[in-house]
Amino acid sequence: MVTTTDKDHIKKALNERDGFQVWWRLLRPHTLTASFVPVFVGSMYALNVNDTKFNILVFLAMLIASMLIQSATNMFNEYYDYVRGLDSEESVGIGGTIVRDGIHPKTVLRLALIFYAIALVLGIYICMVSSWWIAVIGLVCMLFGYLYTGGPLPISTTPFGELFSGFLMGTVIIGISYYVQTGTINSLVIFVSIPVAILIGCIMLSNNIRDLDGDEKGGRKTLAILLGRKNAVRFLGILFFIAFYYTVYLCIIGILPLWSFITLIAVIPAIKVVKGFKGKTKPLEMMPAMVLTGKTNTIYGFLLGISLLIHYFI
Repeated sequence: MVTTTDKDHIKKALNERDGFQVWWRLLRPHTLTASFVPVFVGSMYALNVNDTKFNILVFLAMLIASMLIQSATNMFNEYYDYVRGLDSEESVGIGGTIVRDGIHPKTVLRLALIFYAIALVLGIYICMVSSWWIAVIGLVCMLFGYLYTGGPLPISTTPFGELFSGFLMGTVIIGISYYVQTGTINSLVIFVSIPVAILIGCIMLSNNIRDLDGDEKGGRKTLAILLGRKNAVRFLGILFFIAFYYTVYLCIIGILPLWSFITLIAVIPAIKVVKGFKGKTKPLEMMPAMVLTGKTNTIYGFLLGISLLIHYFI
């Protein structure tokens, strides 16, 4: 049993504060890069297409809707992991809003549904200025956001969490962001989305490496559990290598501009991530590496988008 003193110690170790910080943590801000980066990259790639009339309002609507869906997914995760008894006051990596801060579970669930409703309204606007097919794709993304931790067989409990999150948040969102600006879709934007999809998958993998012991006790069969901690860390390193190597390849063959070589700056935090996981077994010890994985994706995606913006003006 965790005492009040133990709870306070955990909150202090995780640097958790009261007030507004309670609700901010619920969003799991270090994961929101997975929603910002794809919209930014897809939109900036669209900017370089001839005759594209960039619509800033559509860009902002896409950005806000994507972040709302990601935040709602995190809330569903918080709610359903609590309901299934997977989260406790000692759990690391969660918002802790329910188990440590005492927010009612139904409040978290309602807030997630409100975020979905707002995203739906923004989606209607996006469809009105582009295509109603976007509504179908958007609803599918929202459904999988719910099914990631909700439903009879949550995706997060299977070895396919990284694949689904990378594909939907990376490739699909980049494709949609590109389409709503250009009215077309082509294979080149799909190629550009692959490194981003891989890095988003890395965020999920690093999360599962950190939570491996608790997930295994909870009966989950994540990729990290199937590979084992050491092999999972090695695989994380391989995914980083593939993402950066593929980026270099895209620059060489001209799909990405030479300016995109600046994304290799993100190799530095990627190396630190792998080193940060090696030899660690406790969730608190691995938390910095987990957060740095999200920052790696942020740095890479921001620099990739900036390189495309520079290419447009030059």
